[in-house]
Amino acid sequence: MRELERDSLPSPLNAGSLVVVGRGRVGSSLARAADLAGIEVCLVGRDQAIEGAGALLLCVPDDALAEACAAIASPPPLVGHVSGASTLATLADAAGRGASTFSLHPLQTFADGETPVDGTPAAIAGSDDGATEFARSLAEAIGMKPFEVAEENRAAYHAAAAMASNLLVALEESAVELVEHIGVEDARELLAPLVLRTAANWAERGPGALTGPIARGDRATVERHRAALAETTPDLLPVYDALAERAEAIARVST
Repeated sequence: MRELERDSLPSPLNAGSLVVVGRGRVGSSLARAADLAGIEVCLVGRDQAIEGAGALLLCVPDDALAEACAAIASPPPLVGHVSGASTLATLADAAGRGASTFSLHPLQTFADGETPVDGTPAAIAGSDDGATEFARSLAEAIGMKPFEVAEENRAAYHAAAAMASNLLVALEESAVELVEHIGVEDARELLAPLVLRTAANWAERGPGALTGPIARGDRATVERHRAALAETTPDLLPVYDALAERAEAIARVST
């Protein structure tokens, strides 16, 4: 990644236009993607001085956004963040000092600092048309697929993302816990093919991927599940009941 130079109004492909703040998994991955796309980009830590930027992208935790924004000595024309749940209000300090603001949230999970983003959807927003267009152009330049989410819907959008990703992990770990409780080893390895095939079926068929006793209306088997959970891992019974109720509703709609 080359040193920044002071340029005119920013475009994702203008030399010296983009500073990515935050050396974590998201910031490192996006900076790498920008570099590979031919964008001259500088990846810096939160405590480093920022100079010569045409646009700045904050890749810091949500609860640190406002503080990180306020710490920018001289905001560039465009300041953005990658939070899914936060609105542009978290960048009010930069906006108050004349910057246009934007957000670009990759709808992806980042396992490390070299996670590819090609084909990844990205939720964007902007404080004005120019900021929105910059977010769109940046996403497209690094291979992502931008779509707009209204500010008032950010929390709901991010809740959906958390359900699809974070809570999926919680669900699968619950299944692992149950398998391990009955004395079967290598639970994650055993369950992984089922999980991956189910995810692929859902991606292809939506609610039509639902199978098993609930889809068949087999209440007797469901009750045996509940009895087993109550005996072995009672803390998982409320999880099962909530998901079973939701699965029944999906089955009713999809049949």
